[in-house]
Amino acid sequence: MSYTGPTELYIGGEWTTADSGETFVTEDPATEEPYAEVAEAAEADVDSAVAAAEDAVARGSEWRSLDPRERGQHLHAFADAIEERKDEIIEVESYDNGKTPFEASIDVDMVIDTFRYYAGWTDKVQGDQVPVPGDRLNYTVREPVGVTGHIIPWNYPFQLAGRSLAPALACGNSAVLKPSSTTPLSALYYAVAAEEAGFPDGVLNVVPGRGSVAGNHLAQHPDVEHVAFTGSTGVGKGVMERASQNVTGVTLELGGKGPNVVFPDADLDDAAMGCHYGIFMNAGQMCWAGSRLVVHESVHDEVVERVVEQAESTPLGSGIDDDGRMGPTVSESQQQEVLDYIETGKEEGATVACGGGVPDDKDEGYFVEPTVFTDVTNDMTIAREEIFGPVLSVISFEDQEEAIEIANDSPYGLMAGIWTSDLTTAHTVADRLDYGMVTVNEYPVTQPQTPFGGFKESGLGREQGTEALHEYTQTKNVNINLE
Repeated sequence: MSYTGPTELYIGGEWTTADSGETFVTEDPATEEPYAEVAEAAEADVDSAVAAAEDAVARGSEWRSLDPRERGQHLHAFADAIEERKDEIIEVESYDNGKTPFEASIDVDMVIDTFRYYAGWTDKVQGDQVPVPGDRLNYTVREPVGVTGHIIPWNYPFQLAGRSLAPALACGNSAVLKPSSTTPLSALYYAVAAEEAGFPDGVLNVVPGRGSVAGNHLAQHPDVEHVAFTGSTGVGKGVMERASQNVTGVTLELGGKGPNVVFPDADLDDAAMGCHYGIFMNAGQMCWAGSRLVVHESVHDEVVERVVEQAESTPLGSGIDDDGRMGPTVSESQQQEVLDYIETGKEEGATVACGGGVPDDKDEGYFVEPTVFTDVTNDMTIAREEIFGPVLSVISFEDQEEAIEIANDSPYGLMAGIWTSDLTTAHTVADRLDYGMVTVNEYPVTQPQTPFGGFKESGLGREQGTEALHEYTQTKNVNINLE
């Protein structure tokens, strides 16, 4: 199906070609066919976008001076505009990214809910009066940081953009959005929504481009006051280094190697289903993927049997013209990287319980079979490195202490799952897991009002919830001598 949506940059309230005139082509990963030709932003375009954003958030500007309640109304109108185009955005996301329409619909709904949630916060970001000695009045004011940069990955192009844009805009900031060059299309619908919601020019700017060019320039731009980045830990370290040149604040949501810890008293059907969704949803291309199944030895075989059965019965396809429930990986290079990890797992002695390659019935598209490895030890490459594909490593444990040790023995600490019918076990293990998010008897799960972020090499700061409001505001202390 041909793409008919926006393809230009959106800067200062205007649709425009790139300064260089350059474009790039995206493809449908389910068919390997070209899908859209998009304007390619470079340094000059990022400079223009940042300048427009800086004007839009300057003191005395329309956006900066807006009544907070009116800003909330703008965010509600923004959510309305997205909702009106929901079906169109779902279709674009499916063709551009490869995820099924079912998965894309969850993403779009999450964005709508996120903007509505933060719309309610616009008139509740407030400071405090501070008790001090003497005849003084001392108080704090929380102000917007200014221009915010948002560098978005290809695995959840629409949802992750909305996750950081909503709190940034709710706090009165302006934004420059740089989507992945692999999946840039759905981000352009944020510009459409901004126009329809009546945002002042320059409040939201969208500049699709290469991460190595537009992304790097945005991260190190001296007029950007905060950078939100979601992606691999390696690239995230580079973003942090570039931002540090200007002492720019960062919110980093990075890699993960999530364990789903299954105790023998768990509902094994529920646990198997949760582990299935935790690794095979979005073809496993998730930072919060439950890519390690840490299961008690007494129920190991039962759980593996259930997970393998579900994996083998999962129909592969785009979900657009077929009954596919798991789409392809996003690109040929990503497919090859996943396949290389599978070969490494075999070479290191793990056993392929199911999958392990490219499906025989797929002549086109970057599909990888849902793959389950058993006989995995926690020192193997497939148990330690983020594969970012539909590959599950099963590791057995003898007792609770060993389960916690295995789960925590990772450079990452994003999300962990616990499966048990015992509340004492649930609370005890949750308390001892070194993860920013722990969920019991369901996986994965998040809401706009719950903080999202990790420990260790899984990132810095938090998206979502009230915690995100602190990422996008700065505190000013005012002291008045009343003597």
